Amino acid sequence: MHQYLSALTRRPLIFDGAMGTNIQRYHLTAEDYGGQSFEGCNEYLVLTKPKVIEEIHAGFLEVGCDVIEANSFTASRLKLDEYQLGHLTYEVNFEAAHLARSLADRYSTASHPRFVAGSVGPTGMLPSSDDPMLSNITYQQLAKIFHEQGVPLLKGGIDVFLIETSQDILEVRAAITGLRRAMEEVGRRIPIQAQVSLDTSGRMLLGTDIAAVMTTLTALRVDIIGLNCSTGPEHMREPVRYLAEQCRLPISTIPNAGIPLNVNGQAVYPMEPEPMAEALRDFIEEFGVNIVGGCCGSTHEHLDAIVRACRPVKRQARPQADANIEEKDFRRIMPPLVSSAIRSIEMQQDPAPLLIGERVNAQGSKKAKQSLLKDDYDTLLGIAREQVEGGAHVLDVQVALTERVDEPDQMAKTVKKLSMGIEAPWSSTQLRAMSFSPPWRSILDAPSSIPSIWRTVASALSVWSRSRSNMEQP
Repeated sequence: MHQYLSALTRRPLIFDGAMGTNIQRYHLTAEDYGGQSFEGCNEYLVLTKPKVIEEIHAGFLEVGCDVIEANSFTASRLKLDEYQLGHLTYEVNFEAAHLARSLADRYSTASHPRFVAGSVGPTGMLPSSDDPMLSNITYQQLAKIFHEQGVPLLKGGIDVFLIETSQDILEVRAAITGLRRAMEEVGRRIPIQAQVSLDTSGRMLLGTDIAAVMTTLTALRVDIIGLNCSTGPEHMREPVRYLAEQCRLPISTIPNAGIPLNVNGQAVYPMEPEPMAEALRDFIEEFGVNIVGGCCGSTHEHLDAIVRACRPVKRQARPQADANIEEKDFRRIMPPLVSSAIRSIEMQQDPAPLLIGERVNAQGSKKAKQSLLKDDYDTLLGIAREQVEGGAHVLDVQVALTERVDEPDQMAKTVKKLSMGIEAPWSSTQLRAMSFSPPWRSILDAPSSIPSIWRTVASALSVWSRSRSNMEQP
């Protein structure tokens, strides 16, 4: 077992606080950033003002934090290009990881090892959305961007990839794909910790709820699942409770120091160190959370209080989830799930059975066939809605027609229409036959202005496969 994952089994780990918040305390000038055109690019400071970043890391290590994050949150080529710094993607990420690694090693002891997380933040794109600007990127382009960032972070010595502040579940999948490719290239396997941001309603920006997050990330086999940013701990309580009751993976909870207030045009985070520390201690005691820390607004003072409050606490066991980690046949215990990008559905319904709508099917519905022949996707959506309103939990989608040869294109258009119009998960055995053909691969790599090709296909294929294996267990 990797040392980082092994440490999680012994005690809760405590992450550091907000890099950006603490950089602001230095009141840096444009010259500190290397010039006016680079001002505000905090990641570039690892090259222009490394002592500032080193002091911030050291401050968190001094108060007892177990994990510090490399200053690489927005160091993808896409984000660095906003400052005309994309050509320095390798150097910025390597130095961010190397600097943090050096500090962590300096503070590590046999009894208290320190770890470095390679922070991988969002690119600013929303590939699942129907916004023509924000979705104007392909899945493979996103994966390549994360791959490029992952390689220097690995070579710089990080212990865990931290995908954080995620707004779009499709982008999370692309990040996982890219970072795994980076590990293959470098020849070094480390854990992946994936954290999403939920708003006060408990959903990601594009509507994904915590159940769909858990189902999707579990199927993608991340090592730790968690929440960070967006809100303070008070709004994370119910999503964390859900994860504690349903998830077999270690859980991380890294909130802001409250929801920011606008004070004279400045974002002010109102939560004081002691209340924040008490809230996180409660998460460990009540829900068995494995990792806590601070996001936006959290200072060295916040983390000092969090370390003092949380270090002595014995983590509450999560009987069902923890037992399932060690159980070789845990798949017989966990309820099989299927998820869209919005909702997750248990396949073992009470009362039974799971109802699968079969009418969005060119072979089983004359109305669906006629709609496909006419490229009438509004009518197809209407059929799907009727099925869901009639009680279908999941839809089976089939578009194969002997009268047409553009099956991949029709599937893409159908998926787009359904994903924008219904929340129910869907699957298609047709995809299994199509997935190895060059035309279908081209659809999977199509621009994500087709918002849900990958987000739904990925969930459907991987989660249905996992769920089927669950159902086949004796």
